[in-house]
Amino acid sequence: MAKSNVSYVCTECGWTGAKWFGRCPECGQWGTIEEFHETRPAASTSRTAAPGRTSRTTPTAVALSAAQPITDVDTASVTRVPTGFGEFDRVLGGGIVPGSVVLIAGEPGIGKSTLLLETAGNIARNTPSGNVLYISGEESQAQVRLRASRINAVKPNLLLASTTDLATALGLIEQHRPALAIVDSAQTIVSQDVDGISGGSTQVREVASALIDTAKSLDVPVLLVGHVTKDGSIAGPRTLEHLVDVVCQFEGEPQTALRLLRAVKNRFGPTDEVGCFDMSGVGIEEVADPAGLFLSSNETPVDGTCVTFTLDGHRSLPVEVQALVTNSVLPTPRRAVNGVDSNRIAMLVAVLYRHGGLSLLSNDLYISTIAGGVAKEPSCDLAIVAALASAATSTPIARSTCAVGEISLTGQVRPVPRLEHRLREAARLGFTTALVPPMRTSVSIPGLRIVEVRSLRDALDALKLTKRGK
Repeated sequence: MAKSNVSYVCTECGWTGAKWFGRCPECGQWGTIEEFHETRPAASTSRTAAPGRTSRTTPTAVALSAAQPITDVDTASVTRVPTGFGEFDRVLGGGIVPGSVVLIAGEPGIGKSTLLLETAGNIARNTPSGNVLYISGEESQAQVRLRASRINAVKPNLLLASTTDLATALGLIEQHRPALAIVDSAQTIVSQDVDGISGGSTQVREVASALIDTAKSLDVPVLLVGHVTKDGSIAGPRTLEHLVDVVCQFEGEPQTALRLLRAVKNRFGPTDEVGCFDMSGVGIEEVADPAGLFLSSNETPVDGTCVTFTLDGHRSLPVEVQALVTNSVLPTPRRAVNGVDSNRIAMLVAVLYRHGGLSLLSNDLYISTIAGGVAKEPSCDLAIVAALASAATSTPIARSTCAVGEISLTGQVRPVPRLEHRLREAARLGFTTALVPPMRTSVSIPGLRIVEVRSLRDALDALKLTKRGK
């Protein structure tokens, strides 16, 4: 005979206790303690399954729980499941690990469901002998079918189900034993065994725990969609992120086609990789070479542009900085920026005047990156100053030239981390000249001429940006 136990859970840090507090004893947050009802089995050796749902305690799970020396644990049979997206696989560490639970979170309309449905279509295409199960708690089967038709993900072994009941979802996974199960989303699935509304802390915790138990016992990988709050954090209790194996953030501006996938937590791979995707009318396409996204297609050199390389995890991304300098008619000149730090722009303009001999204090300045790129890293200082000087002197910088370096208040060009990694990526993309700070060791990269500059004045002289054009 099962009995209901009442506990109190902090939705912020996951603290659990038998008494309610207005303030969490663990993290000190106010108003985060919620009542949690969990149905636990009475003293027995097995758990009675709910209707349409098998027991979580299986002989296989008991056998796997037996302790054994770590040297005897066999990992040779663990084969990762490729998603069909090289960018997705790299973020996950080489593919989806069987039995793992991956949480994909992102803003509404960013493309989470489209990415996972296209992933399901890829896996169904590559494994014709197995099934892929897509469970939607937000859309009907017909709605998912329409989206699958648009992105060319219609396969006979891609099974669709529309339900918000946890027992039904678990029953479908246990019945079909798919090569991959996708649950969209954790906030729409409801368990009848616990109290609470859909998307509440108690429901999300129970749903995640049940899906993890099923994934581990059946060795079925599960991709779980998670909603985010208005401040960008994952909705529901913080324990949701602790329970799952991998947490990925799908980011991007809805107004642009660029999408970035990052691993916030990864038990099976690195957390400093980033995957680039392009949202189009026929679905999501991976971008193995992001140079086409962050660089303009104009082959003719124009003044006011310079390319730099930023680091996003272990990946080096090219970013084109564009600047426009005009005469101001306002008492206070205007500074409009996009993709760069406005405070750093004010500092660089002052350094350019003091140590570069170029006064832009009375001009209107417009600095921007293209295609949603971000140039807020200190290593972008040299490219920003070069773009401003190029626009002010009407002197274009060659398209095959890039600049990487931090500028100090004294006008010195300071070293930046992983410079050689950036330069090798620049050479791979076809750049022939790179302005960099002094390097501690000599580096030779085929096809790339490395120009070391110690000061801002040296950089302007190397780019021939010291005289104002007519």
